[in-house]
Amino acid sequence: MLKLNKVHHIAIICSDYERSKAFYTDVLGFQVIKETYRLERQSYKLDLSLNGQYLIELFTFPSPPPRPSRPEAQGLRHLAFEVDDVDAEAQKLRQHHVPVEDVRVDEITKKKFTFFTDPDGLPLEIYEK
Repeated sequence: MLKLNKVHHIAIICSDYERSKAFYTDVLGFQVIKETYRLERQSYKLDLSLNGQYLIELFTFPSPPPRPSRPEAQGLRHLAFEVDDVDAEAQKLRQHHVPVEDVRVDEITKKKFTFFTDPDGLPLEIYEK
């Protein structure tokens, strides 16, 4: 068995770099660690942290193929973020004109959660601590 320490990062390929950069920084509150333009790949790579922890690599590539999505496509199902108050954070998302599903309660943990998407339709979740 491997001895894994933690998830190092999550890589996301976006279709509109500036739109996604604004979403992850201005709406979700990630901080920019480093922004790199790779001329040979015609690609941006944006390293983002959350509360000081390196977490997301946001990429652009020319003409990436679309990802099959809903319902329940094979692959990464969603990316979840822990929050203290799901209702309050869902309201903040709505204030940024981000559509948010109705808040539900996990039948197993009894914790509140809800889903929304990033600008490219990547399913994201906020889950109560």
